[in-house]
Amino acid sequence: MYNPPAFTERNPEELDAIMRATSLPVLVSPARGGGLLATHLPLLFQGPDRLIGHVAKGNFHWRDFEPEQDSLAIFAAEDGYVSPSWYATKQETGRVVPTWNYSAVHATGRLSIVEEPAPLLEIVTALTNRYEQGRAHPWAVADAPEDYIAAQLKGIVGLVLTITRLEGKAKQSQNRNLADRQGVVAGSAVENPALSAAVKRRL
Repeated sequence: MYNPPAFTERNPEELDAIMRATSLPVLVSPARGGGLLATHLPLLFQGPDRLIGHVAKGNFHWRDFEPEQDSLAIFAAEDGYVSPSWYATKQETGRVVPTWNYSAVHATGRLSIVEEPAPLLEIVTALTNRYEQGRAHPWAVADAPEDYIAAQLKGIVGLVLTITRLEGKAKQSQNRNLADRQGVVAGSAVENPALSAAVKRRL
């Protein structure tokens, strides 16, 4: 990842927040025989060095990836266009151009598969609990009949990425002066509230 020092994010809490805010990460793996495999899927970070998820058995990613080489999980949270018209510098010198702000995490490591029912059920339960938390009436895996869940588990394969490198980037206008950054907060407040909040956290 191209990651200038001004944008490098190393805070574990911020890295976790970026991964949790990413609705659908991308898992990229080298394929046996060459080429790349890419799958969009929910992934749950179980710090400090574990990501879990699952795919349908019909998805050839789990069968064709090269386990002796690193895979990469890509997380991208709040992002958005930054208009030069938001900068105070536009009024002062006019020497401004558009850019794009974003937060991202790259998790690199070795991928393994899980097919045994008990650990696979643990993965499914952990993911379900993560996305059901906070709901007024959260659904639980145990709400469904055991034989039904057992049959559903036969159609999926669990994935575990053991992380060896975690890279974070939060490009949120840190390279601009304070007035320009405040302008981005104000300018994006209506168009992109999540981006506005991300920039404001780093003022």
